[in-house]
Amino acid sequence: MTASPDDIAALKTALAAAERRADLAEAEAARGKATASNAEALIAHLTLTIEKLRRELYGSRSKRKARLLDQLEMQLEDAQAAATEDELAAEEAAAKTTTVKAFTRKRPSKKPFPEHLPRERVVIPAPTSCPCCGSGRLSKLGEDVTETLEVIPRQWKVIQAVREKVSCRECEKISQPPAPFHPTSRGFLGPNLLAMVLFEKFGQHQPLNRQSDQYAREGIDLSLSTLADQVGACVHALRPLHGLIEAHVLAAARLHGDDTTVPILAKGKTVTGRAWVYVRDDRPFGGQAPPAALFYASRDRSAEHPERHLVGYGEILQADAYAGYGRLYDADRSPGPVMEALCWAHSRRKFPRVWPPASPRTCFELADIAKSARRGKNAVPISPLALEAVKRIDALFDIEREVSGRSPDERLAARRERSMPLLVDLEDWMRTERARLSRHAPVAKAMDYMLKRWDSFARFTTDGRICLTNNAAERAIRGLALGRRSWLFAGSDRGADRTAFMLTLIATAKLNDIDPQAWLADVLARIADMPQTHLGELLPWNWRPRQEIMASAA
Repeated sequence: MTASPDDIAALKTALAAAERRADLAEAEAARGKATASNAEALIAHLTLTIEKLRRELYGSRSKRKARLLDQLEMQLEDAQAAATEDELAAEEAAAKTTTVKAFTRKRPSKKPFPEHLPRERVVIPAPTSCPCCGSGRLSKLGEDVTETLEVIPRQWKVIQAVREKVSCRECEKISQPPAPFHPTSRGFLGPNLLAMVLFEKFGQHQPLNRQSDQYAREGIDLSLSTLADQVGACVHALRPLHGLIEAHVLAAARLHGDDTTVPILAKGKTVTGRAWVYVRDDRPFGGQAPPAALFYASRDRSAEHPERHLVGYGEILQADAYAGYGRLYDADRSPGPVMEALCWAHSRRKFPRVWPPASPRTCFELADIAKSARRGKNAVPISPLALEAVKRIDALFDIEREVSGRSPDERLAARRERSMPLLVDLEDWMRTERARLSRHAPVAKAMDYMLKRWDSFARFTTDGRICLTNNAAERAIRGLALGRRSWLFAGSDRGADRTAFMLTLIATAKLNDIDPQAWLADVLARIADMPQTHLGELLPWNWRPRQEIMASAA
């Protein structure tokens, strides 16, 4: 049976209507998906902002919190990318209809591009005749400028230093200016390139073989051996500055000390070496001395290493309860015993969160406990003793935040007036509760950690220069923990020492709010011509860029 024309027309109409309904449904679904993705991105952004504000307000600097921020940033990255994809898909679906409005995300207003960036004008020719009437009598009314940020791939250049020879017609003597200075002997790389190689390797944890591969992709042949040779030459050239920083750090009235693992290659396998850091930072007690960090490396964690590092030091050491520091605190030590000041942040982490704990290594931060307590029936079981201990410790931290940056005398007066009563109550409470616990209880172990070393924990009430935590040292070694995932291990003991050497320079520059790469480039360009008596001008806290010096002289 043959369909009539009317039936065919009706079928076509019905098909068109079905297609329109399908387009509408698709557009509505795409719009809904884009709206949901936008909401997820907004939630991720607000969550990250809230956590950052909490970090600023409450001063939490734990490794767990740092990992949490990293995870939130990754979630925000994924949510933003997904929201943009769904927005574009919704626009395409809405374009097929006339009734569904395209979804548009609300974005923050675009900031103007920095004024120092060069501008390249690309003029789009105006029409030569009127598109309406075809007349050629056109006059310019103005112009609209649309700015687009673009990047030019890294540019390489060869600087040719031309030295002209002249001959005297009187005495026939030939004269020529001296060859230009190179940062390294027999070197052929400029200071900016050398600084980039050093910072990428030791500051951004990019091994030289990866850098060499990247340069090769850009058409520059710099072999691994060439780069390694230049790194060694730079370390030699920078050694005087390292000596000045070392002397400055070891002259501190108070040091923060810590260590972390550094795998070191040894006969086809790796051994667990150590990187040690000592940080001088007098800013918490109003000191005027600039901050600095000093790194060392060793193949093991034996006590002889800190004893050698601090052989002439006899002031305050803030650190954890590592037994290897014990020799430093001996009363008969020459030139005198180091004063031990323990870290309250370490003791705070000892208390288990879960009761009974799933593992002796299960630890918590106060923010976790407070968040869990707000969950009501769904809360994770918490030891009442652990919660009480942390609340009491946190009261001490509240006082410390208020006195941070004041003079030692002001800090000490506030501690004796406000912290001392809390400390006495904490000790009495802890000793009373400890007597009721089994020695195998995790909370008992946390209490024993403090009670056996109570004098060292309470020492902050006798000296206003002492801080409650050792966070300054922990922040300094955080980059090493991240770097291990990239460079995996040091190639030798000398390589570990070289890493510690460069980390001293880079970390000190960062502590003084100086761009390490810019500072290294300027130092490498100037250090050979700098008299020994003026080397202090190149230290990060005294450093002024050459352009700034020339501008002020002009």
